[in-house]
Amino acid sequence: MADPQTQDLRLEIGHVLFIDIVGYIKLLITEQSEQMQRLREIVRGTEQFRLAKSEGKLLGLPTGDGGALVFRTSPDAPVLCALEISKELKKHPELRVRMGIHSGPVNEITDLNEQANIAGAGINVAQRIMDCGDAGHILLSKHVADDLEQYPRWRSHLHDLGECEVKHGVRVNAVNLYTDEVGNSEVPEKFRQTKATQPAPAIPVSDMMTGRRLRALIAALIIVAALAGAGGFYIFSHWSSRPRLGSTAIPEKSIAVLPFDNLSRDPDNAYFAVGIQDEILTRLAKIASLKVISRNSTQQYAARPNNLPDIARQLGVANILEGSVQKAGDQVHINAQLVRAATDEHLWAESYDRKLENIFGVEAEVAAAVADALKAKLSGAEQTALEQKPTNKPEAYDAYLRGIALLREDVHLLRLKAIQPLEEAVRLDPNFAIAWAMLSRANSEAYNSRATADRRAAAQAALDNAVRLKSDAPEVRLAQAFYEFWVSRDYEGARRSFLTSKLAE
Repeated sequence: MADPQTQDLRLEIGHVLFIDIVGYIKLLITEQSEQMQRLREIVRGTEQFRLAKSEGKLLGLPTGDGGALVFRTSPDAPVLCALEISKELKKHPELRVRMGIHSGPVNEITDLNEQANIAGAGINVAQRIMDCGDAGHILLSKHVADDLEQYPRWRSHLHDLGECEVKHGVRVNAVNLYTDEVGNSEVPEKFRQTKATQPAPAIPVSDMMTGRRLRALIAALIIVAALAGAGGFYIFSHWSSRPRLGSTAIPEKSIAVLPFDNLSRDPDNAYFAVGIQDEILTRLAKIASLKVISRNSTQQYAARPNNLPDIARQLGVANILEGSVQKAGDQVHINAQLVRAATDEHLWAESYDRKLENIFGVEAEVAAAVADALKAKLSGAEQTALEQKPTNKPEAYDAYLRGIALLREDVHLLRLKAIQPLEEAVRLDPNFAIAWAMLSRANSEAYNSRATADRRAAAQAALDNAVRLKSDAPEVRLAQAFYEFWVSRDYEGARRSFLTSKLAE
């Protein structure tokens, strides 16, 4: 018979910051008490601690000579908290602290004292990463660093250290995080010992992320729950679309779709520009002969930037699509232009003036025009897929775009708000298959953050409707992958569903 405790075991993804006072055991008892109290005050005084605590999204685990904080907010929460702590520690040189960060599965347990506690691989790996460092170090697991590397603000602060052997012969990959003000730029002693026999300089993580490694990571990300954090709605799609950084050969039929500029007088219409850009990108991604960079690599850039050649080099593409959207009442004006980045040559440009009820075909027209300008041949199936309208009801489509815009937010709580407009979209059009798929994705992420029977049922029901209406749609396959990953924890099934969706190819 199965152990009841095992049956009730519920894993979720925790973003863990493990903190340790170096040399704690050598301190006098009074010194231990004083340093622990001071460290506690510093940690509790950080903004990330207070925010997560106020939202009920923080768990603490005492460890004798330090402690662990488990954030249930976003993957960068422990990183931001560590930077705050490190900055404050500069005022207290007597406190020699090291920190380790990892995102991975955790579960709440009851200890021998009948007190709530927490355990799991997320905790264990974070401690092992921390154990590789010396005083002042903020070390990240390679998984966390790979996720942060997608954003420019972090790239220059991440330095790969390679592999380190910890207890019981276990080997972990760690990355050193430091800035000019905080952290420790020195290579930890354990890595210096390793490099004495195998010398290899620490280099920025961004320089190491080749296309081959990213292709390999996509399989690992689906199988390993360690990186399932905030931004999880895109975890399947934002890795394999990354360019082959460092490669000199940039495909002629490669393209990045930058955020569309919102020219509407009403700022509340910003969602429309986000949604239109997203739909155009998705349709382009369905054309096999085009190499399309994922939205999560492009959303960091401003609309209509003045340094297109630099952006193209960073993304590893030859072409940039940029545009603007203006919505006023039921009138929509869309501009789009395709630019050859290296020469600033305009390959194609068009303006569209439509009523909201006729907006559905614009995304398909733009995608087809871009494909034609790049001489990308469309198969019959691709042409048919481009021409299909997702819904014939403008109100349902408008609600869908609101939901899409929220799903693209970086903040987890904002992404959860996508459920309401997506529910409105399928209420207005029960046959809106893609909206059902996106609703399932939103509910799957909600279930991952707080597992309840209602959320699981909502995610399953939405997925069932999407499959019933359009089982072969890539968006539906992707929604199934998210459900298998977040809800049913069927990682092999998620891998298969992701690969068959082909949206990230």
